[in-house]
Amino acid sequence: MTNRVKKNICLSLSHQQNPQGLKYQLLSIELTSEDRIIYPEELTDLELPSGINTTIGVIISGRAPIWLHNYLVHELHPTAWIASYEPRFHCAIVVATHSRLVKIGQRIGLEQQQDSPLCTGLMIVGPPNSGKSLLSHALFKALLSQFPNIYLQRANWDGEGNYVLELTPEANGDGETFKAANKGGLTPQFFPFQAEAILQLRRQKSLVIVDVGGMVQPEKQPILEACSHYLIISSLPEEVESWHKFCRDRGNLKPVAVIHSKLTECEVIHQEQPYLEMTCGPWVAGQNRLLSPALITAVQKLVKI
Repeated sequence: MTNRVKKNICLSLSHQQNPQGLKYQLLSIELTSEDRIIYPEELTDLELPSGINTTIGVIISGRAPIWLHNYLVHELHPTAWIASYEPRFHCAIVVATHSRLVKIGQRIGLEQQQDSPLCTGLMIVGPPNSGKSLLSHALFKALLSQFPNIYLQRANWDGEGNYVLELTPEANGDGETFKAANKGGLTPQFFPFQAEAILQLRRQKSLVIVDVGGMVQPEKQPILEACSHYLIISSLPEEVESWHKFCRDRGNLKPVAVIHSKLTECEVIHQEQPYLEMTCGPWVAGQNRLLSPALITAVQKLVKI
């Protein structure tokens, strides 16, 4: 294996073979700064690891901006084929090829870890406008530096992803307009698709955080079956019990915390057992709220070491 570190980007190369006997090279991306932020200027002197064999394919893997992945696809053009790793299916998707061994859009199956226990699948639930997306993102960012193998799955179609929450106010403009322009809709395949993705992620990751949207819906049963724990954040006290019934009673999931969401500055812990219950706020887009140490500790306990 070869390694090259350039500023906040580490690229490593290994040679592997999938269960069907297809040989490939795995180009892994690791962002090494504590906050995992990189800048486009870092592409200027970024170099590929030495030892790349152009006669076989390359799979690119790693959490990084789309523009970095695009740059690597361009730089790897001379290789036989290029694929992008898709963790939700534990496969690689071919995006470029000069070889008859693979074709565009093909899924390349990768070896599964045998008998590996599933990590925790933590559903973030609660009524609309309570702060689910903000909390999910804040938890993910707070844990990422210590546990880089965690994953945040947005199992909803409201157009609000990490990219929206991480935009600067100048770039974002009217966030609600941006979300509306990218909003999708519910289809019969949506929740089964998400459930399968969650299960596949739980086989590979140390924690999967799942944002499932703000409605108690029977269509979400596949998500209940794919997760193991839940956390409620609610601006409406009267809605909390319905989410307990949905997640705990119907889904047999374990409660981790109940957060009573407020728009005013506050933080009060009501209980820590059998699960954490607290009132805190505000949960407002564009305001980077520091999470309670008690909440971070409660979620850290779920991470598979």
